[in-house]
Amino acid sequence: MTNGPGAGIPAVSTAILAMSRHLEVRDVLKTIVASARELLDAEYAALGVPDDHGGFAQFVVDGVSAEQWKAIGPLPRQHGILAAMLHNATPERLADVREDPRFGGWPAAHPDMSDFLGLPVADGDEILGALFLANKRCPEPPLSRRDGCGFTEDDERLLGILAQHAAIALTNARLYERSRELTIAGERARLAHELHDAVAQKLFSLRLTAQAATALVDRDPGRAKDELHQVAALAAEAADELRAAVVELRPAALDEDGLVATLRSQIQVLDRAHAARVTFEAQGVRALPSAQEEAVLRVAQEALHNALRHSGAESVEVTLSRNGQGALLRIADDGCGFDPGAVRRAGRHLGLVSMHDRAGGVGGKLTVESEPGKGTAVEMEVPGG
Repeated sequence: MTNGPGAGIPAVSTAILAMSRHLEVRDVLKTIVASARELLDAEYAALGVPDDHGGFAQFVVDGVSAEQWKAIGPLPRQHGILAAMLHNATPERLADVREDPRFGGWPAAHPDMSDFLGLPVADGDEILGALFLANKRCPEPPLSRRDGCGFTEDDERLLGILAQHAAIALTNARLYERSRELTIAGERARLAHELHDAVAQKLFSLRLTAQAATALVDRDPGRAKDELHQVAALAAEAADELRAAVVELRPAALDEDGLVATLRSQIQVLDRAHAARVTFEAQGVRALPSAQEEAVLRVAQEALHNALRHSGAESVEVTLSRNGQGALLRIADDGCGFDPGAVRRAGRHLGLVSMHDRAGGVGGKLTVESEPGKGTAVEMEVPGG
């Protein structure tokens, strides 16, 4: 790849367009890193977003396999050259990072790196993250890594352009997520208001009617029986009102982002909020009718709630894959499990009846596999449109 200013501009344009397609922060970070690595033809790229405690809230890498990344261990702290970029907003271009006095070594499983190029990603005076590349690929293989061709001034200029647009894309993604949070909060407030107006009056009438029935039991059993029938009718009406209000509250993110993006976003939040590792993988999923998508989302939420609150799982894996014209959802955990034979007790405790009803309501099927001490797997199949 030729990285002169003229040859690099179309590649920068392509990278910028790729970043602008995403609205989820994690997706934007991954696109920035992959674009930077491809643009400057480097072996490795990474982007760290700092937290307020000397570490990284998010750290995304490209060029390192999942197995390698797991073997490397915990996220790096803000020290050495990473700290310099985060606190001084200064670009760093080094022929050999290992010879820099700030270099503090790597974990045993960390890939060997030499030539290094790093830039801060900043929005005005706010540093949003540190973007860096390592091991420039050479047109001809060098005799050794120390003889590598290294990053050039043109490379630094191109990465600077990319970093500026990365800051815009990242800021937009953060604003979008914040806007969506406010939308969801607004929906919840609206639902609370509707529940109050629609259900509170029914519940008030139900209480008065029940009190009247209690007073009539001894002296007029016939009238008391009529009042109790009225209690049952009012309770049914209140339940219908409640169900209608809840069903109406289709998640705003589902309409805006689709099922895959909504699941991914919610699972990322759960992964950060719980000790258990929660992962998500989507494989070739097509858009589904709205009723099916909502049913899949609700079942996933219920199953995840069970796994994270009741199972004691260390790992929960969620997969959504194409299944003919429909989709197959699977939530598997390594928790305590339970005895499916005790279906009545477990069904109430774990919301299994509700999940079965949701699946059946859209023409789907729900299966649950579990065994004490062996974890639980919930699968939901739904047809397509």
